[in-house]
Amino acid sequence: LLTCIYATKEATKKKKSKLYVPQIDCDIKAAKIINPEFIAKCPSGCQDVKYRVYGTDIYASFSSICGAAIHSGTIDKSGGKILVQKVAGQSGYKGSFSNGIRSLSLPRWRESFIVSEGKPKKGVQYPSTLEYSSSSNTPVKGKCKIFCWECVCVCVCVCVCVVFFHIQLHLHYTYCKVDLSFLIDGSWSIGKRRFQIQKQFLKNVAQALDVGPAGPLMGIIQYGDDPSTEFNLKTYTNSKDLQNAIEKILQKGGLSNVGRALSFVNKNFFEDANGNRGSAPNVAIVMVDGWPTDKVEEASRLARESGINIFFVTIEGPDENEKQNVIETNFVDKAVCRTNGYYSINVPSWFSLHKVVQQLVKRVCDSDRLACSKTCLNAADIGFVIDGSSSVGTGNFRTLLQFVANISKEFEISDTDTRIGAVQYTYEQRLEFGFDKHRTKQDVLNAIKRINYWSGGTSTGAAINYAFEQLFSKSKPNKRKIMILITDGRSYDDVRGPAAAAHQNGVIAYSVGIAWAAQDELEAIATDPDKEHSFFVDEFDSLYRFVPRIIQNICTEFNSQPRN
Repeated sequence: LLTCIYATKEATKKKKSKLYVPQIDCDIKAAKIINPEFIAKCPSGCQDVKYRVYGTDIYASFSSICGAAIHSGTIDKSGGKILVQKVAGQSGYKGSFSNGIRSLSLPRWRESFIVSEGKPKKGVQYPSTLEYSSSSNTPVKGKCKIFCWECVCVCVCVCVCVVFFHIQLHLHYTYCKVDLSFLIDGSWSIGKRRFQIQKQFLKNVAQALDVGPAGPLMGIIQYGDDPSTEFNLKTYTNSKDLQNAIEKILQKGGLSNVGRALSFVNKNFFEDANGNRGSAPNVAIVMVDGWPTDKVEEASRLARESGINIFFVTIEGPDENEKQNVIETNFVDKAVCRTNGYYSINVPSWFSLHKVVQQLVKRVCDSDRLACSKTCLNAADIGFVIDGSSSVGTGNFRTLLQFVANISKEFEISDTDTRIGAVQYTYEQRLEFGFDKHRTKQDVLNAIKRINYWSGGTSTGAAINYAFEQLFSKSKPNKRKIMILITDGRSYDDVRGPAAAAHQNGVIAYSVGIAWAAQDELEAIATDPDKEHSFFVDEFDSLYRFVPRIIQNICTEFNSQPRN
């Protein structure tokens, strides 16, 4: 063995191992790769407009890596090697046109990256296999094969794999940023031993999350007869202090009034004074031993409509003989966003609770599922105000309706998720359908197709007043009111007064102008800042370009202002 190792060292001196550079596809976004710094190779053809880029010099991690590399001038459209470094999130990403790529502006994002020439830095080791946020441990095997030499293969492989596995566990949630409240069961039914198991579970979650100011923050509410805050989001900013505080929590006793606890969270917990950051999704995880002793459906609905993602972890739920004692049957399905099992975890025994730590943390940190169009996080009422004047024309009107459909289909549509309404206007106004008319995505898309072109003049101010009276005045409490107005010309009446009134009544207004639309009117209609809410194109056929930007702005604005 000694002779073999010596020979390997000699061979290493004579021939330096070649760095293997992994290739990535054009559509890969920086947020999908866990590694904080890496060298990768981009293919040719990544200058296509479908590969979105956000920012200039410093790019939001929501961007295509290769698209950003071309935009920055690091590579051209033929592709090449690049060095990618993750950096902190920014405010005010600036859009620009460079090297054939139009990058978009973005108000805020949780993580950024920079790209430079793909030359390794001295003394820095770069991964030969990139670790993706949704991948398994498979890449580890590939890494062993690349770095193993004959006779010390087993030794090196074990070392590399074990180290890499620990790094993976640590990095998997490094870029997780959520404001998290745990509602823990302190009722007498749980008993002292199981209450201690519950606390250990919380400590394990805190460790897996790697709590910190730039990542996830965690507070705890204990419920029994009544809920009380053990500590809020800003009390502890690292996992160690948080774990020590969890260990000191004493059991309250009482009933299991989960509905009352959810109402408390909705009204009191996610406040700025308690450390709510606005830029991070609000998540409530409810721990339940058995079943609640009050109703949860209404409290859960109001919490969801306020922007809180609700997860339920139920332990030792009722069996067939006990279900007659449950006040509200199927209480979990009535409480969570959807009944697909993603937002609920059923654990058969308290002694199995430790097995779901990673599963729960992974779900809570899945930014795609917590993004606005993927969940009931931002349950909104979106009203389209559509110009049907003579200058639009029949063909362009169909293009305009396709634009409306393209935005609508990005959202989850139901009575508790996003609702869609539409008004068409000329000199007069017509309610095409209200928020309560269609409750599925397909019904909404079919209704949009059925809208008939009206033709006439252009009274945009009157249309805004009409939309508020017929749509937004009937919006549900806690629903975010969003108006998207599309017009191709100057209005015959004043738009400033009606727009100001809509803004004052909580309507967030987006204006989209085509061809002869007046820029000053578009800016007056749009909510401040104008540049994030007002858009203009020369031709109807270019409307599609604004779909992803409008959706992203709606999401970002919701996260920064999570309450109506």
